[in-house]
Amino acid sequence: METGQADYAVVPIENTSSGAINDVYDLLQHTSLSIVGEMTLTIDHCLLVSGTTDLSTINTVYSHPQPFQQCSKFLNRYPHWKIEYTESTSAAMEKVAQAKSPHVAALGSEAGGTLYGLQVLERIEANQRQNFTRFVVLARKAINVSDQVPAKTTLLMATGQQAGALVEALLVLRNHNLIMTRLESRPIHGNSWEEMFYLDIQANLESAEMQKALKELGEITRSMKVLGCYPSENVVPVDPT
Repeated sequence: METGQADYAVVPIENTSSGAINDVYDLLQHTSLSIVGEMTLTIDHCLLVSGTTDLSTINTVYSHPQPFQQCSKFLNRYPHWKIEYTESTSAAMEKVAQAKSPHVAALGSEAGGTLYGLQVLERIEANQRQNFTRFVVLARKAINVSDQVPAKTTLLMATGQQAGALVEALLVLRNHNLIMTRLESRPIHGNSWEEMFYLDIQANLESAEMQKALKELGEITRSMKVLGCYPSENVVPVDPT
């Protein structure tokens, strides 16, 4: 997408069963793309096959690591199955479609399987009955969100290793009555034991309080980057007290 082959990218960033999707957080450290939207979708996984077979005949299952994590309870019932990781669920489906073997299956969505001519052998209940994934939408240019629309701003910052540095940064948000809806940490490659922090803040980037907070954070953090401001899918109520 950075080369101009697409206008937008939609990437998963967290799941209710498997938690944060670290590969995407690591990607956000280095990309020049901006977050311009978010959405949460129900994720239903199926065991997909290329023809007539049954569970006892399967010996190899292909998928991306995330579906395997989300459906680990189901998979534990079949310890003899060989788990093969692929770069995406679509790559797993393609492998199964090409193999045309009763011994292999892909773990993924029914809609995706249809595109590859696969059939549903088993509908799988994820580890959590309500299996949701939050996605973020990336674009080459940031957007401006109207102050009439509830917005969320995502920051990436490094505080250094001094005692209380993260707490000091979070107090800036509290002092400006800004609600943080998510905090994730990821290691800084090449800097042992140092971490970058991702923060989702329920605020418009252009609001006065957000601008004041950014100025203060810039003075006390080692580095800081705004990853994007975008319409918020969910609004967390503020306690007036």
